[in-house]
Amino acid sequence: MTSESCGALVLSSICFASGLFSAETSDARAVTFTRDVAPVLQKNCQGCHRPGEAAPFSLLTYEQARPWAKAMKEAVRLKKMPPWFADPHYGRFSNDRSLSQQDIDTIVAWADGGAPQGDPKDMPAPVNWVEGWSIPKPDVVFELPRAFEIPATGTIEYQKVVVPTGFTEDKWVQFAEARPDDRARVHHMIAFVREPGSQWLKSAEPGVFFVAPKSKDDTADTSALPSDFLVGYAPGQPPEMLPPGQAKLIKAGSDLVLEIHYTTNGTASRDRSKFGLVFAQQPPRERVLTLSATNGKFRIPPGDPNYRVDAEFELGTTVKLAGLHPHMHGRGKDFEYRVVYPTGESETLLRVPHYNWHWQLWYSLASPLVLPKGTKIECTAHFDNSPNNPDNADPKKEVLWGDQSWDEMMVGFFNLVFDAKMPVKDIFVQRATVAHK
Repeated sequence: MTSESCGALVLSSICFASGLFSAETSDARAVTFTRDVAPVLQKNCQGCHRPGEAAPFSLLTYEQARPWAKAMKEAVRLKKMPPWFADPHYGRFSNDRSLSQQDIDTIVAWADGGAPQGDPKDMPAPVNWVEGWSIPKPDVVFELPRAFEIPATGTIEYQKVVVPTGFTEDKWVQFAEARPDDRARVHHMIAFVREPGSQWLKSAEPGVFFVAPKSKDDTADTSALPSDFLVGYAPGQPPEMLPPGQAKLIKAGSDLVLEIHYTTNGTASRDRSKFGLVFAQQPPRERVLTLSATNGKFRIPPGDPNYRVDAEFELGTTVKLAGLHPHMHGRGKDFEYRVVYPTGESETLLRVPHYNWHWQLWYSLASPLVLPKGTKIECTAHFDNSPNNPDNADPKKEVLWGDQSWDEMMVGFFNLVFDAKMPVKDIFVQRATVAHK
């Protein structure tokens, strides 16, 4: 080969490589907000990133998104956003928030290309969000009877208030949402259903905030939670949205027991949060009930980086399992759900290897799982009480079950689905259903 031909070959190779580089750069710059990025944000981000919702800024328009281009790139590249913590090797979930690699590449290329707007004609039609709600317009709204005065500083014990529903007939709820009024100070809120004749908090005066009395028995299981959990709010926790044919039951004459955990941030405020309900248009075929495998007997030693706690719930009849919701506080490290069938066969349903207590997520199974009578729902959690945990309030402290964020909890919530005519008592077995460790 002559020197001339070698030079031509080298030049050709350089031109070819340059052409590839130019094509890649051109492709990256071709990604626009209106055509490529906006559909990704509508599907995955705008549920929170819009006015009145939990996110600190909106992503409804190009003008709103453009200043956050670089931050969005890093958040999706590192998979910090959207928040989703399930190990992909276990289970399939209908509400999987994780972005596809194609969507990640789209946002990264858009940011790297200077975040161009593109042709306004390419912009998809805006999503018709219901203002103030993530569910359809509620049939009834239960608001706190009066505003709660939040002090500027100090610790606020969990506040409870009993609100009579006034229902004169059974109501089946298909959609339910908890809406905090002051998102900066509402850590979480829950609505429980108290059926007629229940002795739970029987001395509480309706409409008056109070702090529930603590057990005087040191051996009592303070982790015991009311079974009729209607709906709750915490960052990342979605409203209850059930498919047609399924609903939660509020019996005639029931009360709602509203629980709210407030935090202070240096400025006094007032809060009047609310709960919205949408009733099923016809009696459902199946009832949904939120229960839990809970363990409140743990004592996490000071400095322990990997303390294990187990809990289980045994089924007294055949039901379907529809969703999972692990709950811990700042020392929570990881969480796992398993089912152990009567045959002894075991199956891992969900593994959260890096639990993040700032995001309280539900994991909805892609297909409800039939669990025969005698099946055990097992939960295993680990806690990091070491100085290496940045969310650890005090690594020198022995940690017990408690309401405040510097205490701990170990709760494996789950949604069960069963025939609407079946008595709830059939779900439970006669012996204790919580394993203590």
